[in-house]
Amino acid sequence: MAEEVRAEMVANVWKVVVGVGDSVAAGDALVILDSMKMEIPVISEEGGVVASIAVNEGDVVQDGDLIAVVDS
Repeated sequence: MAEEVRAEMVANVWKVVVGVGDSVAAGDALVILDSMKMEIPVISEEGGVVASIAVNEGDVVQDGDLIAVVDS
């Protein structure tokens, strides 16, 4: 089953931490967002393999935008 990881706020994508094909555990950071000079990690709720990353560093995401898909 695939987990879609979505943004929970408007923010800039500061750093993409994982790549497609990387294994992640529940609680691992996928990307780090920057909002009002605060770094906010976006974490995977489930362990699995990163199937896709929908953002690049420097992108601006809106609430609900797709960030990544993790296959469990």
